[in-house]
Amino acid sequence: MEPLKKEVLIGLIIGLIANLAGSYLYIYFFSDFNLEETLYKAYETGVVGNIIALGAILNLFVFFIFIKKNQIYRARGVLLATVISALVILFTKFY
Repeated sequence: MEPLKKEVLIGLIIGLIANLAGSYLYIYFFSDFNLEETLYKAYETGVVGNIIALGAILNLFVFFIFIKKNQIYRARGVLLATVISALVILFTKFY
């Protein structure tokens, strides 16, 4: 694999992990229920996209860390993860 594609892939994976971690932290701190029950209730009420969007806030911090360290291709991967999250949110809003 080319080194640039590898760096973008690393950024993408880190961005997806950061989004999952942000969603989990939001559920942990602001929900009265456990993880499974919160996700089930969010699916029933149609707010899964909102939880994903709040989880994507951690991508902002990861993105700026990569920019500050001059790791541009990893920052592109994080940006790609954010776009994927936006597409998932769009999909959950309409289906």
